[in-house]
Amino acid sequence: MEVLQTIHAVRAVRRFRPTPLSDDLLRRILDAGRRAGSSKNLQRWDFILVTDRPTLQRLASVGPWAGHLAGAAAAVALVTPDPRAEGAPLSVMFDLGRAAQNMVLAAWALGIGSVPATVYEQDRAREILGYPPDRHCEYLLSLGYPADPADLTRPPRTGGRRPLEEVLHRGRWGSRSTPR
Repeated sequence: MEVLQTIHAVRAVRRFRPTPLSDDLLRRILDAGRRAGSSKNLQRWDFILVTDRPTLQRLASVGPWAGHLAGAAAAVALVTPDPRAEGAPLSVMFDLGRAAQNMVLAAWALGIGSVPATVYEQDRAREILGYPPDRHCEYLLSLGYPADPADLTRPPRTGGRRPLEEVLHRGRWGSRSTPR
């Protein structure tokens, strides 16, 4: 699938089939994340891959909208140095978003759905995943084959994205012309 087609086609998938993902597919998805660019090429991320059902079910309790993790075939915890630590650069979270989006797009191109979950219960996530105190996990990605295969081909919802003309300012705030 071409990159632009993938960007236009990708959808959040929150319900998954119980089919496991092969190690080869997981490796390809994780490698796409690893290949993301990062500020000064510091690559300040680590990924924790979870595929066992009991741990996925426990991870579903790390936030009010993390329930989809319980039904996923796999989850990827996106771990960084603590972005709230004194002197931590804001670029850490930007870099992490780039890595996460690479994984989302790679998964979609392979016929695998995904959706992020925000971690609200930091202590619980650390207890489940065992990462050190100087690390932080703000997001997890659920991965799996969609429960409804039509999710892979359904068109975008009407009104799902603001039009480019509404979000683009050209040259300075308030100027509203878009490239032709």
